[in-house]
Amino acid sequence: MPPQNQPVGSTDQQLSIIDTLIAQPFPEGKGHTRSENGWGGPGFHIAILRETQDFWEDRSPEVVEPAEQELEVDLTSLTGILTERWGDPATVDLGRYLGLDDPDYPNTEPAPEPLLSLCGYAANLLVWRIPSTGRWLGLTIGQGDPELPIQLFAAVGQESSFPR
Repeated sequence: MPPQNQPVGSTDQQLSIIDTLIAQPFPEGKGHTRSENGWGGPGFHIAILRETQDFWEDRSPEVVEPAEQELEVDLTSLTGILTERWGDPATVDLGRYLGLDDPDYPNTEPAPEPLLSLCGYAANLLVWRIPSTGRWLGLTIGQGDPELPIQLFAAVGQESSFPR
């Protein structure tokens, strides 16, 4: 379960977290390690860059849609900046990592992290390969359940787990 986080306000703060994720070593050993903005494990980091309020009291479109649009603005801004750095991102369908018993989603071996964690929240992931690091960066917006906050995620993984 991801930790509760303090929302990150500005694009500069979000980029700072992304740059830290890219540069810091991955946790060693089994299991997940919590960090200030997220969690990680062998070969990956995930951070929550921003999240909305929860929707336990009101899940009406008048409440949910504006909250979702705020995160979309952040995602669009970050995507523009990161595209200037590393070129256009690939879009990865996270649904294929759910392991559903459907011919379109072959149930093979479990997905590598951080894809395994993210596929429970989001449908798609924007992915950039980060030159000279052996890592990739992904951004997505997701929600664990309709009453939970909507979250803007950044994930960093090893090149060997790069979504193909």
